[in-house]
Amino acid sequence: MKKPIRFRLFLLLSLLWMGVIFWKSAQAYSQQDLKPWLTTLISEETLQGFLPHVQFTYDGDLVTYLKPYGFVEFFIRKGAHITEYFLLAFLLWQTYASTKLTRGFVYGLALVTAVLYAASDEWHQTFVPNRTGHIIDVGMDSVGVVLALLLLLIWQTVQRKKLSRR
Repeated sequence: MKKPIRFRLFLLLSLLWMGVIFWKSAQAYSQQDLKPWLTTLISEETLQGFLPHVQFTYDGDLVTYLKPYGFVEFFIRKGAHITEYFLLAFLLWQTYASTKLTRGFVYGLALVTAVLYAASDEWHQTFVPNRTGHIIDVGMDSVGVVLALLLLLIWQTVQRKKLSRR
């Protein structure tokens, strides 16, 4: 694919994905509450039997196996944070990699852009009813960003080694 077309394509995909993140962040918690859905899948007692007896505090709130639906929802939500920013970092990397920027600058710019967007997203949530922005969630988002960029770096390194053997 030609670089100008590739750049436009991945820029559009990046912006669309940022729009999806913004849209989901603009929803009140009640629109995203997974606990009612979880109750239709498995009973509280059964679910509690599968969970490890673990409890911890996250940003001042207790996450405990004693509230199994809340416990499972917590991990689904944090997994969603990591996944959505993994994808954003991948799309941003593709966008920047289709320019004449150096390899290191592409990684750095993708990292900074994604983490700044994560911070702005958490700030945006402070204006949404029944939502709060948490700086610790920016950390969760950053895990997804770093994972994506590390996997891209590993993939790129493997590809270069394959090419050098030819």
